Amino acid sequence: MPRESPTFSPLYRQIKSLIGRALESGEWRPGASIPSEVELAQRFRVSQGTVRKAIDEMAAENLLVRRQGKGTFVASHDDPRTHFRFLRLMPNSGAVEAPLSVPLECLRAKAGQEVARVLGIEPGAPVILIRRVLKFADRPTVIEEIYLRGEAFPGLNLAILKEAHRSLYSLFEVRFGVRMVRAEERLRAVAADRGSAELLGVAEGTALLSVERIAFSYGDKAMEWRRGLYVTREHFYHNELS
Repeated sequence: MPRESPTFSPLYRQIKSLIGRALESGEWRPGASIPSEVELAQRFRVSQGTVRKAIDEMAAENLLVRRQGKGTFVASHDDPRTHFRFLRLMPNSGAVEAPLSVPLECLRAKAGQEVARVLGIEPGAPVILIRRVLKFADRPTVIEEIYLRGEAFPGLNLAILKEAHRSLYSLFEVRFGVRMVRAEERLRAVAADRGSAELLGVAEGTALLSVERIAFSYGDKAMEWRRGLYVTREHFYHNELS
């Protein structure tokens, strides 16, 4: 394998970029261990301390996971500790509960102007539209409309979604090699229209929390645009700031 060498400062950020490219290329898969700091220092011809600083920053961004006495691993959505990184809805009791995903539709379509703009693709490019309900304690609590880049998820259909026994992001990672590494969200209060009220089992006009999310994979590539409506009667949206 040819040796890579950074040419610009700050040096640790260049090492971080090189490690990120290796993750994006699939050199190290989610859940796999990466080479030791010593090996990476030799590969990139820098000090071990520089590599450590790069890895520390990537661990803080949930791209890598340090495990005491075992090494450093590529973060994975299959890790139970990450299941609620992107799903921030918590019950009023404070007890964490896993939702049941009920897929309703999975359709292939052509991107309209708005979807194309959000995902950074050409109008008319292939997209996948997913509609589903999330149930907490067997109660419909969230309805979602999800747009995905079509070329990144070949063969994805309703049957696959119904048969999956893992989170949606874990399915994307394991079956299609697409890992969501960060997301941007916008929240606002809205009133339930007739369609959403029926799916969520609430009265028309009930106050709902609207959550719009754009999720990105490696290289800051937008892969998903998701719009959800949340019933917050027995739940709240939790976010930790530091």
